[in-house]
Amino acid sequence: MSGEIKLTTHNALRVLRPGPFRRYIIGSAISDTGTWMQVMAQGWVMATLTTSAFMLGLVQLCAGLPMLALTMIGGAAADRFDKRKILLITQYVQIAIAISIGWLIWSGNIAIWQIFIFAAILGVSNSFEMPTLSALVPELVKRDEIQGAISLDRSVFHGSRMVGFSLSGILISAWGMASAFFSNALSFVALIVAILSLPPRQRGTAEEEEKRASGIKEGFRYIAKDRPSLAMVMLIATQSVCIFPIITVMMPLYVRLVLHLGPDRLGFLMGASAVGSVVGSLFLIGLPREKRVALMMMCVMGVSIAIFGMSRAPTFYVATALMIINSLGLATNFGLASTIVQERAPDYLRGRVSAVFMLSFVGLMPIAGLGVTSLSDFIGMPTALMIAAIVYGAITLLILARVRRQCCEPALSEAAPAETPAPPVAAAV
Repeated sequence: MSGEIKLTTHNALRVLRPGPFRRYIIGSAISDTGTWMQVMAQGWVMATLTTSAFMLGLVQLCAGLPMLALTMIGGAAADRFDKRKILLITQYVQIAIAISIGWLIWSGNIAIWQIFIFAAILGVSNSFEMPTLSALVPELVKRDEIQGAISLDRSVFHGSRMVGFSLSGILISAWGMASAFFSNALSFVALIVAILSLPPRQRGTAEEEEKRASGIKEGFRYIAKDRPSLAMVMLIATQSVCIFPIITVMMPLYVRLVLHLGPDRLGFLMGASAVGSVVGSLFLIGLPREKRVALMMMCVMGVSIAIFGMSRAPTFYVATALMIINSLGLATNFGLASTIVQERAPDYLRGRVSAVFMLSFVGLMPIAGLGVTSLSDFIGMPTALMIAAIVYGAITLLILARVRRQCCEPALSEAAPAETPAPPVAAAV
């Protein structure tokens, strides 16, 4: 394979041929739909228990602190142990969480402190699940198919969000909030079946296995030395601090207090926003390497304009259009940033590199969830959105401008495949 990979849509879609990746993506689509149903339902539960954006941010804090502490350990475990076993344990934990919250809501005993506790347990589970999944996807395909696999994985993730949010709003209106949590518990069965069907990772050479067990610091060292990867981590960190709390934490209050609407409209608003995420993820399939950063800069401007527009208290339909634009930009940039990091990472280090990348997203959520939400309580939600949009646009455009040329160049792991053998699972496929 040459150092420069020629991508086309046809070649990228080869990852959907019968095999481990296709089984995984089907199970993931069903499970992710249930997960998004629970995310939307939990946000609405909190919105019925409190009108404080800060309290919603505390839920994010409870989930984020364990992830901040344990994600690198989860990444190291993904490099060293069987990823299937790690994922199965995390699925069982999340089934128990969904059933427990659903039962508390159904019995009328739900309280904010209980949501805080379950959020913390979920954070521990996600600390191992998220870096493991990020490292697993590239192992199910060949190296020159990584961009296509990540694009499709992101498309399924966001497409399930569109379906999950809409279904959750319908279920809450028809059968109550508990139904969304019970549905999520059932959806995990599909991913468990898919994981059980995946082949185990075969042991590599003694040298490779030694590198896999070299410790969590190696992931940080690699990111610090690789300028494009470091820039992508900084890009996602800026999104996490400025933009994601608005979408993941504040939307229930935005719909209730700014738009003055109910849970059904919240579900449709968030579902419609996922349309942009799906389009943004699918657009990455076959995208030439040299066009990546230019597209990312356009997406940054689109996100900034969308969030700024939402601060002007629009109607429901205007807010929906702006959410679509916002989600398209966020999904495109997240997918491209993930692709750049995963392509450049050595195979034996991918779990720890994935963990560092995920820390820039989920690890900062404890701080981010309190930052914008506290600002919203202090100066008002519209003004907080305006400030977040301006700060995000200025920082991310500067980051991308500084690495535009380097991101167009192949990574050393691509240019010298003889020194970095393909993963055994990929070879089997």
